[in-house]
Amino acid sequence: MSPFKYAVPQYGYVVDDIEEAAMHWVDLVGAGPFIHSPHHVSPDHFYRGQPSEAELSYAFGQAGPAHIQLIQQHNDAPSVYRDMFAKGESGLHHIAILPPNWEAEKKRYEDAGYETVTTLVSASRVAYKDTRPAIGCFVELYEDNERLRETFNSWKTLHEGWDGVTDPIRVIMNMDD
Repeated sequence: MSPFKYAVPQYGYVVDDIEEAAMHWVDLVGAGPFIHSPHHVSPDHFYRGQPSEAELSYAFGQAGPAHIQLIQQHNDAPSVYRDMFAKGESGLHHIAILPPNWEAEKKRYEDAGYETVTTLVSASRVAYKDTRPAIGCFVELYEDNERLRETFNSWKTLHEGWDGVTDPIRVIMNMDD
């Protein structure tokens, strides 16, 4: 089974310092501006079937046709992020796709032997599939819906109107802001 049937709108990286990493992306490839949402502990985040106590910060910045997600975990709680990277380590963690039928795609991965490690709810339902044996990173399945597409499109529109310099990191306290 090939894990790629759909376009990849997001590349996710675990980082040790989210603001430093965002500035590397800004300076190196002109990604951004980054929308930074700090210090989440979500009641809708599950790791291997149990509530996750991972304290996470996220930053999202557009880079060409895809956006870059940066994730910093502030504690040592078990998580899909710590499955790949210990504190202080950084690197590509996942690619994300938006299949038209989330349930069917989730089952297709499970039937092919790729377990669901994490589920959460943000703008849509999300499942991280452990595809590391096949492609070296996780696949994040987003449930495709209008709210999620509006969020992704807002980052693209923000990037297209950005001068590449002004406010490269923009902090929001809630991703719904």
